[in-house]
Amino acid sequence: MKIAIANDHSAVEMKQQISEYVKSLGYEVINYGTDKTESCNYPEFGEKVGNAVANKEVDCGILICGTGVGISLAANKVKGVRAAVCSDVTTAHLVKEHNNANILAFGARIVGVELAKDMVKAYLDAEFLGDRHAKRVDMISEIENRNFK
Repeated sequence: MKIAIANDHSAVEMKQQISEYVKSLGYEVINYGTDKTESCNYPEFGEKVGNAVANKEVDCGILICGTGVGISLAANKVKGVRAAVCSDVTTAHLVKEHNNANILAFGARIVGVELAKDMVKAYLDAEFLGDRHAKRVDMISEIENRNFK
């Protein structure tokens, strides 16, 4: 399984630690983020991962900026992306089970690295439940299709 990861300047160290952790779980990690701590623009990295996920170059993505919000907003502008910001393990698990989120996002200034690892594991271990949740995800896709021209 291929996992895209990206970050801005605020999350270089966390991205490196999460990348190594994800590799230790047996996944291939593709870095779309910056490795420099100089100020940069998170929307560029959110879009790159969003496109990689939407084009099926990778199976899913992980995005990290200061809060996780800005970079996920950028990714969510790519048709077919369902990026979810999480700050706890339960939500990280449920966004996959219930919403079929294809990108997990979190903030380097919000969660510590050990919690981030636990969230990533919960997200990667979860499976979309389908059933009643599939209807709701389909409804989200219908909204997207009406509004993306």
